[in-house]
Amino acid sequence: MTGTTQRAHTMEQCIENCTNCHRICLETAARHFREERPPELEESMVRLLLDCAEICRTSADFMIRGSELHPHTCRACAAVCARCADECDRMSDDPYMAACSEICRRCALSCADMARAIA
Repeated sequence: MTGTTQRAHTMEQCIENCTNCHRICLETAARHFREERPPELEESMVRLLLDCAEICRTSADFMIRGSELHPHTCRACAAVCARCADECDRMSDDPYMAACSEICRRCALSCADMARAIA
C-alpha cells in the first residue's frame, strides 16, 4: 500500500470505529432508562457514555468531510474513549459494559493513531 492509500484505509477504519463506538455508547446509556440497567450504572456513567457517543460522532463527521481540524477531534475522542473504556471495565461482568469497553478501546487507539499520523 502506498502512503496515501494506507492513510485513507486508516481513516476509513477510524471512521468505522467511531461510528460503532457512537452506537454502542448510546445503546449502553439507553439501558439506564430501561428496566435492564445494572444498578451501578450511575448518572455520571450515563453522562460519560453520552459524552463518548457525541465526541465519536463529531470525530467521524470531521473525518468524513475531510476537515483539516480532524486531528484535534481525534485527539479529544481518544482521551474520552479511553476514559469511558476504563469506567466500563469497572463493570465488565456485565456483557454490555464489556462490549462497550472493547469498542471504546479500539476507537481510542485508532483515533490516537489518526491524531499522530496527521499532526
